[in-house]
Amino acid sequence: MTRLFISLAALLVAIPALAADRTPSPEGAQVYIISPPDGATVASPVTVRFGLKGMGVAPAGIEKDKTGHHHLLIDVAELPPLDEPIPADANHKHFGGGQTEVAVELPPGAHTLQLLLGDQNHIPHEPPVMSEKITITVQ
Repeated sequence: MTRLFISLAALLVAIPALAADRTPSPEGAQVYIISPPDGATVASPVTVRFGLKGMGVAPAGIEKDKTGHHHLLIDVAELPPLDEPIPADANHKHFGGGQTEVAVELPPGAHTLQLLLGDQNHIPHEPPVMSEKITITVQ
């Protein structure tokens, strides 16, 4: 039982340290969707162009000050935890190679798109660098 309490105490001490280890983002850094514009009606595949101001793009795994790489959130209602690696699935697309554009297949209907910058380990910066969420309609 004592070991359990010691383990829990160690974990509680480690959790804030992990959050404190998030990569800082420079003041005024912005990520944004260049195209398509909010409210656009488009055909699939949809070409999404990423913009970044106040930071540079570096591939995943490369630790370089004031850089990150893009993650495109598609139809995501809630942001993923900002102190953990961004999930990699159909709704959370990773661009760890440093890509700044993608053609994505989307079914007809309304869709939301949002960018979230991740550090070398896919963890959002502190404070997070994320775009406004836009809505597009695919014909």
